[in-house]
Amino acid sequence: MTEFPHAMLREIFEQPSALQRTLDLYLIGDAFNPAAFDALARWRNPRGEVFIAASGSSRHVGLAAEIILEDLCGLAVDVEYASEYATRLTVNPRHPCVIVISQSGETSDTLAALRRAKDSGQQTLAIANVPFSTMLREAAAAMPLAAGPELAIPATKSFTCQLIALYLLALHEAQQLGTLDGAEIARRICELRALPAHIERQLAGWRTQTAGLAAQLRNAESFLYLGRGVHYAIAREGALKMKESSYVQAEGYPAGELKHGPNALVSDKVPLVVLATVDSSSADSRERHAKTLHLLGEMKAQGARILCVANSGDRAVEALATDSIFVEPASEHLLTVAEVIPLQLFSYAMAVEHGVDVDHPRHLSKAVIEK
Repeated sequence: MTEFPHAMLREIFEQPSALQRTLDLYLIGDAFNPAAFDALARWRNPRGEVFIAASGSSRHVGLAAEIILEDLCGLAVDVEYASEYATRLTVNPRHPCVIVISQSGETSDTLAALRRAKDSGQQTLAIANVPFSTMLREAAAAMPLAAGPELAIPATKSFTCQLIALYLLALHEAQQLGTLDGAEIARRICELRALPAHIERQLAGWRTQTAGLAAQLRNAESFLYLGRGVHYAIAREGALKMKESSYVQAEGYPAGELKHGPNALVSDKVPLVVLATVDSSSADSRERHAKTLHLLGEMKAQGARILCVANSGDRAVEALATDSIFVEPASEHLLTVAEVIPLQLFSYAMAVEHGVDVDHPRHLSKAVIEK
């Protein structure tokens, strides 16, 4: 049995089993569990507008879910910081249904957002990891996760379980709305079922590689994380993990925004971390990948230090990056799960290099609850 010096590392390695348990809540074999989704029937209003309120890592899941729900279901989705939404005095005149996302189900700002939505007569859905938490009890519909107890303050397995729960929700909505046909939904569920094993076989290699990269980059003063489309949300999450785990400044940006200001920071002390994966079956994904390759070429010519997360065998990225972490190919939306885990491991390894108490970062708590 593998020994882990920190809860964060153990929880990163628990992700295949956490994902499997969460899938088993909502699928029976390779089909939706009718009982589980019947319980969610009240979450969406007929107008098809969705508002997501969350904080921290859960908000980054919301940013990914915005694109997934729009791409697969054609729904109009907005994402807001729960702390901002909860302090608005006026009700959204569009009256969207509201999804709140939280690891603990007790986050004070997100709970306040849920209650404001309920008071306004909006349909609500809560997604949380802790059974019988306040949000799961108070929302009109509840989507619990099965990540299991998460002891480290930096969210890892709860984050990826939130991602796949929202992906499952999007697939079910696509079935209900007729935006994807039965064969396509079956293909995507089959890929989901293979995901835990897909992650399991890559973990050890990612751990070794990210430990080596952290030793090389331990003196970096800051990092700029870049991603396009749904991967921008993962760039944001990677940067947050770096900040909270290792106390190294990091920011996440859409890749196309680098030259609109942030490029002035790029230097030997400020490397780039670029999400450069691609779903070769998607024309949109291929276009984003081509644009990312162009940017990488410009940054290499500029002399930037570049760490890329890319598809296994992507020689074009490998030729342009200083260092590359490879993930096995997957469909566009599920690449988010594969690519965030090396970023979690990189943040963990940087924290170890800096001597940080990785499970208990200073000034942070597992659930932000007002006393």
